[in-house]
Amino acid sequence: MASDQHKIRERVKQLLEKPGNGNCADCGAADPEWASYTLGVFMCLSCSGLHKNIAQISKVKSVLLDPWSSSEAEFMESVGNNAAKAKYEKIVPAFYYTPTHKDCTLLREQWIRAKYERKEFQCVKRQEPYSAGYREGFLWKRGRDNGQFLSRKFILSEREGVLKYFNKHDAREPKAILKINTVNATFQPTKIGVNNGLQITYLKDNSTRNIFIYQEDGKEMVDWFNAIRAARYHYLEVAFPGASKSELLQKLTRNYIKEGYMEKTGPKHTEGFKKRWFTMDDRRLMYFKDPLDAYARGEVFIGSRENSYSVLPGLPPNIQGYHWQFGITIVTPDRKFLCACETEEDQKDWIAAFQTVINRPMQPQEYAVEAYFKHKP
Repeated sequence: MASDQHKIRERVKQLLEKPGNGNCADCGAADPEWASYTLGVFMCLSCSGLHKNIAQISKVKSVLLDPWSSSEAEFMESVGNNAAKAKYEKIVPAFYYTPTHKDCTLLREQWIRAKYERKEFQCVKRQEPYSAGYREGFLWKRGRDNGQFLSRKFILSEREGVLKYFNKHDAREPKAILKINTVNATFQPTKIGVNNGLQITYLKDNSTRNIFIYQEDGKEMVDWFNAIRAARYHYLEVAFPGASKSELLQKLTRNYIKEGYMEKTGPKHTEGFKKRWFTMDDRRLMYFKDPLDAYARGEVFIGSRENSYSVLPGLPPNIQGYHWQFGITIVTPDRKFLCACETEEDQKDWIAAFQTVINRPMQPQEYAVEAYFKHKP
């Protein structure tokens, strides 16, 4: 009996060598060691935990540790990740965000539920919440001054090219209008302190503005996120008619390159260093007094090496007033920005983040952004 069980388990284990089965069916992580024996897919440990939330559809087992029956092994052989993908991801819209193992739990769980529980990608009608071009509803928005979350009405209109929200439920005029061409959205549950927290940024007079929102219903939040991506996709199709689909998809939403605390000094380099929250958003380096501030205290454009931008470890000699020992000097054509990190690891991570941006040649439209920063009052 034990030897039979060993043979069956080895049979299941060998299926991991088949094309498609060597990565998690849901997040793409390498070397999955778990499987759903009712769906016929192999997955990573993290996604197997999310499958347990849809136990009526998906029953999971460890490939290496749990006992397997011959009928379960046969079923796994008959399906596998590639066949399941062809079925459950048959019509995923181009703009829909497909999460990776690096993404937050909310995105991965709702992707799993959308595929197997709601079967959204087998029927276009089920995609209307995020593909209709119009969406409205109530979301909890963090107050700019008091930090309290209050219910606000939001409307996303592709036709108008805007996302807007209203301070009062019966208000005729919106409190703010966010133009889709500058909107970005990124899930930030840890930073915001709520599981479904979404940070939306937009440009107002070419300066970055933040709003922080959430909804208790995870599906609602992910639908809002994908509706924003859909609106951005259709805007960009018109704005950049010669661009390829892959080029457009890269521009829909973006996660920040890096965030965290550093100390900084002022332009004269004589002021004491102050602790600030820094966000590297593409080529914009922003700093805030608090991570959840609506406005940045300052923004710095980080161009490319060819345009005389560089980053150096350490601070110039004779600089005083810093508490953290691991300095960074950011060199721009106009001046040097001095920062200090708490640990050597932070210093290395920040320098690596700056290098990824500096090593990338500037796009034509980025020169206009750089020019704005140079002439900023």
